[in-house]
Amino acid sequence: MRIGILGTGTLAAALGEGWARAGHEIVVGGRSYARARELADRVGRGVRAAEPREVVTGRDAVLLAVTWDGVEDMLRAAGAGGGSLAGTPLIDPTNPVEHGVGVLLTGHDGSMAERIAGLAPGAHVVKAFHLFPSGQWTRPGEAAVTVAMCGDDPAALEVVGELVRAVGGAPAVLGPLDRARQLEEVAGFVIGLAFAGHDPGSAVPHVPSPGESLSHPDGVR
Repeated sequence: MRIGILGTGTLAAALGEGWARAGHEIVVGGRSYARARELADRVGRGVRAAEPREVVTGRDAVLLAVTWDGVEDMLRAAGAGGGSLAGTPLIDPTNPVEHGVGVLLTGHDGSMAERIAGLAPGAHVVKAFHLFPSGQWTRPGEAAVTVAMCGDDPAALEVVGELVRAVGGAPAVLGPLDRARQLEEVAGFVIGLAFAGHDPGSAVPHVPSPGESLSHPDGVR
C-alpha cells in the first residue's frame, strides 16, 4: 500500500519502519521538512520525505502521528479542510489526555477522533494504535497484541486492520467512530495507573472469549 505519515516522532518512526519492512511504500512529512528528511534517511527502506499536502495525496491510508494539540495545525498544512483527505482512511492514534494523570482534555462529550473527522471532511477516520508505546512496533516476531480500533467505514477498517497485522498486531473492531471516546478513556486509565506506579495489565480481569468456557471459578455460570 501507499501510506502517508504526518508527523516525525517516535510513533511515526516505529510504524513507518514496520510498514516499510512489510513492503509498503511510505512517505513522511511534518512541520519541518528537514526533520522529515532526517527520519526518512534514518528508516531507509525506500521511505521518502515530502511536504504535508503531498504526503496525503494519492495514499491508500494516512497516519496522523502528532500530539493531540498539534492535530489542527497539521491537518491545515495538509489541506484537510479543503478535502485533501476525502475518501482516505485516516488513522488517529492521538491520546488527548493530561500527561502523567490520564484525565481527558476534550471536555465531557465527543472524542478527539470525532473532532478530527470534522477537521478532515470526507476522511474515513479510524481510531487505532493509541494504547501501546512506540517500542511495541519495533520488535518483530513477538506475540501479537490486540489493537482495539473503531470507525464508520468498513473498507477503511479493513485497510487499517491489514496495517495492524503488518506490524504484528491483531486488529479488533470495537464499533463505529462514536466508540472512540471509550477508547480514549481507556488510554487515560492506562496512563493514570502507569504513572501512579501500578501495572495496568494487572487491573484488567481475564474475561473468557466466546470460544472459551464461561464457567466462573466457583462453577456457577
